[in-house]
Amino acid sequence: MTNEVSGDRRVLLAAMGLGAPMGLFSWAAEAAAPPAPRKRPAPLAKRPGVKPRNIVVILTDDHRYDALGFLKAQPFLETPNLDRLASEGVHFKNAMVTTALCSPSRASILTGLYAHQHRVVDNNHAIDPGLTFFPEHLQRAGYETAFIGKWHMGPEGDDPQPGFDHWVSFKGQGTYLPNPSGLNVDGRKVAQQGYITDELTDYALKWLEGRKGDRPFFLFLSHKAVHSDFVPAERHKGRYAKAPFRYPATLAPPADPGTRPRWVQDQRNSWHGVDFPYHSRIDIADYYRRYAETLLAVDESAGRVMDHLEGRGALDSTLILYMGDNGFAFGEHGLIDKRTAYEESIRIPMLARCPDLFRAGTVVEQVVANIDVAPTLLAAAGLKAPKGLAGADALPLARGEAVPWRQSLLYEYYWERNFPMTPTVHAVREQRYKYIRYHGLWDIDELYDLEADPLEAENLIFSPGHEAIVKQLNGRLFDMLAATDGGDIPLPRDAGFRAMLRRADGAPQGPFPPQFTRRAGPGTR
Repeated sequence: MTNEVSGDRRVLLAAMGLGAPMGLFSWAAEAAAPPAPRKRPAPLAKRPGVKPRNIVVILTDDHRYDALGFLKAQPFLETPNLDRLASEGVHFKNAMVTTALCSPSRASILTGLYAHQHRVVDNNHAIDPGLTFFPEHLQRAGYETAFIGKWHMGPEGDDPQPGFDHWVSFKGQGTYLPNPSGLNVDGRKVAQQGYITDELTDYALKWLEGRKGDRPFFLFLSHKAVHSDFVPAERHKGRYAKAPFRYPATLAPPADPGTRPRWVQDQRNSWHGVDFPYHSRIDIADYYRRYAETLLAVDESAGRVMDHLEGRGALDSTLILYMGDNGFAFGEHGLIDKRTAYEESIRIPMLARCPDLFRAGTVVEQVVANIDVAPTLLAAAGLKAPKGLAGADALPLARGEAVPWRQSLLYEYYWERNFPMTPTVHAVREQRYKYIRYHGLWDIDELYDLEADPLEAENLIFSPGHEAIVKQLNGRLFDMLAATDGGDIPLPRDAGFRAMLRRADGAPQGPFPPQFTRRAGPGTR
C-alpha cells in the first residue's frame, strides 16, 4: 500500500486483501499469448491547403466538467490557466465520454471508436494489437511524437506503445509520490524523483526543448491527476481546508423512492456510495477539497506548457487540447466515482486554443465526445481520417461553422465483477432528453428532460405523455448499437478484487419498484 492512502482506508483495504491503490487490479488473468506483429498503417490522404499544426493534448483523469474556476461550481476552486485556455480559445460546453471509465475512454480517445468496437471495456484488459492509434497516422505523416504520463490500458505494464517516438510512463495508475516501480523512459527504468504532476510536466518541457529541426510535433501529456486517492502537491496542501462546500441537491435519498432505480438507492451504501465510500467514512466535502487542491498542480502544468510555447513563439500556431477522460460524482444521487450515465459522470471539461484556427471566447453547444478527438486532430494535421471511425471532426464547430452534427450520442458501460454495484448501462444523450437503459437486473430505466431538469432529479420513465419519447429513444439506442456492431455484451475474464461490502448501519436496500407490483385477481397466474 502506498503512503497516499489515509490511515482508515489503509486498514480497510489491507483487511480486504487489497495490496494496491483503488483502481489497480491483479493482471494475472490477462491472456499470456504474445501479440501479433503490428502492421504499420497505410498513409492517410492529405487535406489540400491545410498546414499541419503542432498539437499538444493534455489529458487529466476524473476531471469533472464543472471543476473549472470560471464555471463557479464551487466558489473556492481556482484554475486560472485553464480559464485562460477557455477565454482565449474554445469551450466545448457539452463535451462527453462514451464510457465513463479510464481505460475504455482512453482507448476511445486514441482510436476514435466506441468501447464495444475497440473492446477495452474495463480497466483489466489490453487493447487489441490490431487496432491503430491516431498518433501512428501522425507519425507516418512526418510528425515527431511523444507520450508522457498515464497509459493504463491492459496488463500492469509501462512499455512504449506504437505511434510514439518518445515515451515516459508508469505501471497502472502510478502514484503521486515516488515509488519503487518508478518510470519507464524509452524502455529504461528510471526512478521517479518527485510529485508526479510536476515531474511529467518536466519531462514534457524537456522533450519540447530538445527537439531539433522543423518537423511538426504531437505531445500527449497524460496526467495521473486528479485520480483518487487525491494527493495535492505539498505547496497546495490545506489551501481549501476551510472553504465552504456546496453539497449537491440530489445528495439526499429521494422523497419518492419509486422514481429512482433500486440499484442507485442500494449503491448509496457501497464502495461507490456516500454512506460507505471506498469502504470508509470519507466526508464528501473534505474529499472534494483535496480534489480541488490536487487539481492546482494540473492547472500550473497547463500554464507551464503555454509559457514554454509562448517563449518559443509557437503558442498561437499550436493547437492545445485540454480534456478529462471521464467525470466524477461527489454525492450526486448519493453516489461517488463515475461509471453511471448521469451528467457528473459522463461530462468532461474540453478546452482548445489555437488563435490561428478559431476565435477566442468561442462556446460550442453541440455534444462533442472523446471519440471525436482522433478525427479532429487528424484534420488539424492536414489528414483525412480513415473510414470506420465512430467520431467526427469537430474543428468546424470550433470555427463557428454551421455544419451537420450528431443529434444523439451513445453511452455504454459494462458491468464489472470488481464493482458489482453498477449494472450494464446503455444510454442515448441528446441535447434535451437522456434515456438510460439497464441490462441484467430487475429494475426501472430512466428518462430525463435536461432542459427542465439539469440535475436529473425527476425520472420521467413512467410519466404520462412521455411514452412516445421513451419508445423513440429506445429504438434509436438499438439502431446506434446495430450500426456499429454493438449488439453483443462482452464477458471479460475475471480479474482483480471485488468491492462487495455494505456498512451494517448504513442505508437499507431500496424498495422494489412499485410500478412492477400488482394485486393478484381471479384467474391470474
